[in-house]
Amino acid sequence: MLAVDAARRRAEDYFHAAQSANTRRAYASDWRHFESWCLAAGQGSLPASPETVVLYLSALADTTKVSTLTRRVSAISQAHQTAGFQTPTQHIAVRKLMAGIRRRKGSMQTGKRPVLTHELKMIVARLSPERLLDVRDRALLLLGFAGAFRRSELVSLDIQDLSWSQEGLVVTLRQSKTDPEGYGRKIGIPHGSTPSTCPVRAVKVWTEALGADSGPLFRRIDRHERIGARLTAQSVALVLKKRAAQAGLEPAQLAGHSLRAGLATAAAAAGVSERVIMAQTGHRSLPVLRRYIREGSLFLENAAARVGL
Repeated sequence: MLAVDAARRRAEDYFHAAQSANTRRAYASDWRHFESWCLAAGQGSLPASPETVVLYLSALADTTKVSTLTRRVSAISQAHQTAGFQTPTQHIAVRKLMAGIRRRKGSMQTGKRPVLTHELKMIVARLSPERLLDVRDRALLLLGFAGAFRRSELVSLDIQDLSWSQEGLVVTLRQSKTDPEGYGRKIGIPHGSTPSTCPVRAVKVWTEALGADSGPLFRRIDRHERIGARLTAQSVALVLKKRAAQAGLEPAQLAGHSLRAGLATAAAAAGVSERVIMAQTGHRSLPVLRRYIREGSLFLENAAARVGL
């Protein structure tokens, strides 16, 4: 009996690990929202009827993004399946409603804009090689851009994940959003054209200042320049916004993802093929990648540029 109980606990742990922490938090928040609405509306939430879900989505449609509604539908479905109930979200009424909402509102994602190469140069130009915080932020921003890392990937890196070669820096990414099983992949970071914007040099200077052989690569630094624990994913966005503002850019338009989108956009504008960009970013879906690079490709192979206007 004890062995069976232990096996059940291990199974629960593995089920828990099937989704990222961010996904679990988002679904939990969405489910709480649905439960609260049902309570206020006098509707049952678990199990919920297709009519209840239709009423819920209709009540939110005018004030909520399509992407948020889509995620909440997924959260409702997951909660029902986990509890052993048939999900109401597969009912034809719910699916037709969501199709109507998408058609009426559109589902184009606006998102935050990418950081362009010249803007990144402006940002790092203001960073002093004498201040420890500036040394860290230079390495964080340049590596995040050159490696097209997600913010969660960037802060997950350990010093042991770095290896140096004559060609540049090799970063071993042990796990990511598109590699939840942890097969891992290696990303090459080439030398930059100038010392001040070279990501390899920036990371080397930071690791030397860090003075550690293992542990988190990017860590907190207090106002007394004492080094602390690993940075959070949110810190990447905060660093970028702070440094962008100091360079005279509008920080509200940027987010941690702007570094990753920036590399894809800049590479597309430079004529780099989609296959090569995907090798760096780790994208598995070409349509998803094309949302990143569309802006950078607007004037490449442009039909209007070839008609003699």
